[in-house]
Amino acid sequence: MLKACNDFARRPELLRQFEAVAACYSASCVFADVQYRLGVMASAIKPSFPAKAVGQALTVQLSKGDLVDPLKALEVGQPGDIIVVDAGGDTETSVCGGLMGGLAKNRGIRGMVIDGAGRDIDELRDIGWPIWTRAITPRGTHTMFSGRKEELSINVPIACGGVTVNPGDFVIADEIGVTVVPAERAEEVVALAREQAEREQRTREWVAEGKAIEDLLKEFGRI
Repeated sequence: MLKACNDFARRPELLRQFEAVAACYSASCVFADVQYRLGVMASAIKPSFPAKAVGQALTVQLSKGDLVDPLKALEVGQPGDIIVVDAGGDTETSVCGGLMGGLAKNRGIRGMVIDGAGRDIDELRDIGWPIWTRAITPRGTHTMFSGRKEELSINVPIACGGVTVNPGDFVIADEIGVTVVPAERAEEVVALAREQAEREQRTREWVAEGKAIEDLLKEFGRI
């Protein structure tokens, strides 16, 4: 059964601020640093191809041992969303593939982060719709045979990669990893991240000029 299908407040102007800051190098690192290393998903969750996506979390809770295709999430997803799925860390059953990715892209959904597995990464790469997963496997869910699209909950608090993710949280995912910013701290964190990214760029420019580490420490107090 579909246990919950709630919604969350989408904040497009604030999302644009996150996108602007995340144009920097190593965006997931910058947002992790300004949160004192909090909000970082397990290092096992990586993109299937080099990519970056910034959006608000549309969360999905699947039932461990009875994984279904989270197609219901596509029905409620909106432009700017990133689908974040708790698939129980199952690395042997894919819950997302190329056709689902194409449908999600058509709705403006920016990608999917899965504490579990995905597949069809050749197709996903070609259409430019990224997924972050623990594993890639050819084995799909039983949905294609059973026709069942439920048991799942949508827009409820979940755990993904060891991080609590609430609906509407901001997600910064790149080729390094995934960092989550709680919605209630979003304005504070994006301001801090902007300062951090600008500071790192100034440091980067100093490095390009051939400065020594002593010069950097004297000027910035850190690398």
